[in-house]
Amino acid sequence: MTKGGMESVEVFTTEGKGRGLKAQKEFLPGDVIFAEPAYAAVVFDSLTHVICHTCFKRQERLHRCGQCKFAFYCDRTCQRAAWLNHKNECSAIKRHGKAPTENIRLAARILWKMEREGSGLSEGCLVSIDELQNHVESFGEEEKKELRADVESFLEFWPPQCQQFGMQFISHIFGVISCNGFTLSDQRGLQAVGVGIFPNLCQANHDCWPNCTVVFNNGNHEAVRSMFHTQMRIELRALAKISAGDELTVSYVDFLSLSEERRRQLKKQYYFECACEHCKKQLKDDLMLAVKAGDSKPSADTVKEVIQLSKDTLEKINKARMEGHYHEVVKLCRECLKKQEPVLGDTNIYLLRILSIASEVLSYLQMFEEAADYAKRMVDGYLKIYHPNNAQLGMAVMRAGVTHWHAGLIEAGHGLICKAYAILLITHGPSHPITKDLEVMRVQTEMELRMFQQNEFMYYKMREAALKNQKIQVMPEPSNENAPSLFHKKE
Repeated sequence: MTKGGMESVEVFTTEGKGRGLKAQKEFLPGDVIFAEPAYAAVVFDSLTHVICHTCFKRQERLHRCGQCKFAFYCDRTCQRAAWLNHKNECSAIKRHGKAPTENIRLAARILWKMEREGSGLSEGCLVSIDELQNHVESFGEEEKKELRADVESFLEFWPPQCQQFGMQFISHIFGVISCNGFTLSDQRGLQAVGVGIFPNLCQANHDCWPNCTVVFNNGNHEAVRSMFHTQMRIELRALAKISAGDELTVSYVDFLSLSEERRRQLKKQYYFECACEHCKKQLKDDLMLAVKAGDSKPSADTVKEVIQLSKDTLEKINKARMEGHYHEVVKLCRECLKKQEPVLGDTNIYLLRILSIASEVLSYLQMFEEAADYAKRMVDGYLKIYHPNNAQLGMAVMRAGVTHWHAGLIEAGHGLICKAYAILLITHGPSHPITKDLEVMRVQTEMELRMFQQNEFMYYKMREAALKNQKIQVMPEPSNENAPSLFHKKE
């Protein structure tokens, strides 16, 4: 079954997993298998005034809709592009007196589109919204209560002159949003800023070691206007060689957790038991729980004690980070590492989590040499655990490269930036803003490395002079959030 630009994939039914996507031809790492605009999408409640409601880019100054005073846009181009989807919302917000929550707004946008286009297949969609999974029957008591509250709020917001839908169908739409809402990120790909429904992407099944990745592309309004050059869309990209007939899989959760934890998370959020090879065989779990090798292997009790200490410390760190007490975070990390280092192996996830936080916070505090040491150890561990073309690995290697460059360690910094660039070319593609930034860094560090190799003394003198004339570049404030996960699940 193929439709409107989706010729390279087909929907098939698989035993035990329901529908899935299959490749119709061969793909190589980095190939875009398909790009898909959102069926409907909204900005998160907390960011409605700082993110463009059309392309989801973060901008300094945004134009506000003069009618409802709620929607914001980059410019007239974005405002014009939004009007078809915003028109009904605009008058409903004015009538209602205020904008409802993101869930209600998304459900309303879906139903207005169905009112305009009918509930059949939309152009380019392999399945209709009616056919998407809602898992309402699997909801717990708390989720059912939230669903009822959402339906009530929706009915208050929904205008009486619009097409009326039955309670069961409205509940179905909220179930679809809960299980299939995709996280939209800003143009840097670092912060989750909204949620959208992409019916084709919803068909891709989960695998903890997938052969595809999904990247959100905010579009390019400077380009000649055409469907996939300017519209914001998701891109499904190949991570490995895929043959015709292979199932296309993506990972709904970060791989850097034990198989048991990943399975628990998938069951809780997506209502299925993961039966992928990595979970069944608990592949990489031994690396993630590694203890120090050597003659004096630590006892099971010692290991248990250190892991408990690590968990307690991570809770204290989260609290200190929330309050912006970064020196306290560094102190907690150093104390924890002192206890971890004689006991835990280099790939142990509890050690890696502390190293990751320490390197990020120390970079922010301009303590680059210590940060670079921790970042290098973190990356060495990640490289043994993650898929070689994992987007989160690429981002971690990039951060480590920038930290090494700030520390004046040009050889290691350039090497890490080149490695990150190779990964992100596959996961994000050459035109993504992060990849473009990385290409600029790669060229600059290559030039600096040549200068360093010709005359080390002169390189450091010139670097010192350049840094004196420059404002100190402050690293972004450490985020207390994890990297945006693939599907948006209301916690």
